[in-house]
Amino acid sequence: MSWHLGRLAGFDLETTGVDTEQDRIVSACVVGCGGGQPVTPRTWLVDPGVDIPAEATAVHGITTEKARAEGRPAADVVEEIVHALAEAVDAGSPVVVMNAPYDLTLLDREARRYGITPLTDIVSDELRVIDPRVMDKAVDPYRPGRRRLTDLCALYGLRLDDAHTANADALAACRVASCLAERWPQLRGTALDELHAVQQQWAQQQAASFASYLARTPGREHEAASVQTDWPLIPYQCRGSA
Repeated sequence: MSWHLGRLAGFDLETTGVDTEQDRIVSACVVGCGGGQPVTPRTWLVDPGVDIPAEATAVHGITTEKARAEGRPAADVVEEIVHALAEAVDAGSPVVVMNAPYDLTLLDREARRYGITPLTDIVSDELRVIDPRVMDKAVDPYRPGRRRLTDLCALYGLRLDDAHTANADALAACRVASCLAERWPQLRGTALDELHAVQQQWAQQQAASFASYLARTPGREHEAASVQTDWPLIPYQCRGSA
């Protein structure tokens, strides 16, 4: 049976910004779906302990005031997220996450910030990730247009209400992954272990191509050196601690 017909664990974070080393989790979702079983979302609203910038609120709609009034302590939530993902991995489910290095790296740094054992230390090499962004670029590299989650949902005719909320985006990532597998035989015909490994190669190639583009783009040459090639997350030892 192809991996996309089994149980998937969607994962998404909404955060205070885009810096995986410094920014904080504001909301999160881990959702189980597929495999002939009901959709089972777990969602969290977090008090990140810092102000939420207006730019971030404009994306996900969560203000500092709402997070402080209704959110739970960040350390408690981070531990629960890590354990929810570890349970999914132990059950044999791949973690489906759009642009995996962002969400998984930020979760890793949050865990370390609060003295919580990171996910990769718990599950070791059992972690299998499905990244619709990487797969879409690999199988359809010359399609014009952007490749955000909203774009892929539109491409595959998937309804995405409440975009940029963790619960909607986590479930949408799973559905996009399934649509990709249905459309592209090379994805559904590849065993999960092999697909995880090949996505690492694809992600590195895509990052190298983007760095090359930046290097030859006037005014953006300096950005090329900062392009990350690691997937599905940036190893802690390769960056400064938060």
